Amino acid sequence: MVNGIDGCMTRQPWELPFLAEPEEVAGLRRVVRLHLRLWGLSDVADVAEICVSELVANVIRHVGAGTPSTLTVEMNDTHLRVALRDPDTRALPTLLLAGPDDESGRGLAMLDALSEGWGVILGAESKLVWCDLATPLTSAGGHVDNPKVAKSEACLTLYAGGREGELPGPGRAGVAAHEEAAIDLISDLLHWLRAHGRDPDEALDRAQTHFEAELRSSG
Repeated sequence: MVNGIDGCMTRQPWELPFLAEPEEVAGLRRVVRLHLRLWGLSDVADVAEICVSELVANVIRHVGAGTPSTLTVEMNDTHLRVALRDPDTRALPTLLLAGPDDESGRGLAMLDALSEGWGVILGAESKLVWCDLATPLTSAGGHVDNPKVAKSEACLTLYAGGREGELPGPGRAGVAAHEEAAIDLISDLLHWLRAHGRDPDEALDRAQTHFEAELRSSG
């Protein structure tokens, strides 16, 4: 990490109530992918989507279609935890060895194979089935190692420190300070482009197009 921004990424837990129906799965998968993209964890999205599908299918199969459920996504240290809560405390998931001709029993085996661990938390009126997925993170509040991000952070640290006289600290306040520094830097670069006879709007459009293309290529 670059000094001043270590632990900068805030990934607040979130949850989404829904009814466990087959037609809800596609929407849940899209929401999870979007959140992981915002969290800088697109590399984990494919596996997370599969886990969501299997958790919902397990509720539909063993508790019943239309069961009020809640999807929860949060960080467990450097692991991504995907969990599903339903109101049935009797239908506990059991890992079975499914044969090649079996039509069921593969869901939990899939979770077991894809995750670093999974389990069940029983409450008085509900149960929570969770699975933890490995991520490339080295700290819970950090970001995935990316040369482009590291280079940008180095520039912003110097730029913010040079303008304010001190380096912004870690956490949300530090991120906000670096955001302001980024805006100032972009504005100054636009002035530089104009002073050298270039079109600032065209440069912004080209940068946005380049950025979006890189996001698509990274998942």
